[in-house]
Amino acid sequence: MTDETIQMPQRTRFQVAMALAVVADALQIIFLPLFVEGAASPADDILDFGVGAALAYLLGWHWEFAPSLVAKLVPGVDLVPLWTLAVANVYRKSKQITVTKEGSLGDSQG
Repeated sequence: MTDETIQMPQRTRFQVAMALAVVADALQIIFLPLFVEGAASPADDILDFGVGAALAYLLGWHWEFAPSLVAKLVPGVDLVPLWTLAVANVYRKSKQITVTKEGSLGDSQG
């Protein structure tokens, strides 16, 4: 058996992360009675720590994930789609960095 890892393009990683975030936030809204207690709910803890770990694996650690993880422990905050907002913000920042790098490369070639 070989030690090969599956490589995914960055765009695919963001798509998978966004889908995961949307599903997690939707589950927390749809099944609100299971998740409304915040940190006192084992289902909420398992879902949030699992989603946080999966997003960190897919996109690397970003500080946007910390407020989402902490806020999800507060009762009733599960109605706010914080995972989706965090992934969208990470994506937005990555696009800004890409544009900035491309702009500085174009300036240095002149």
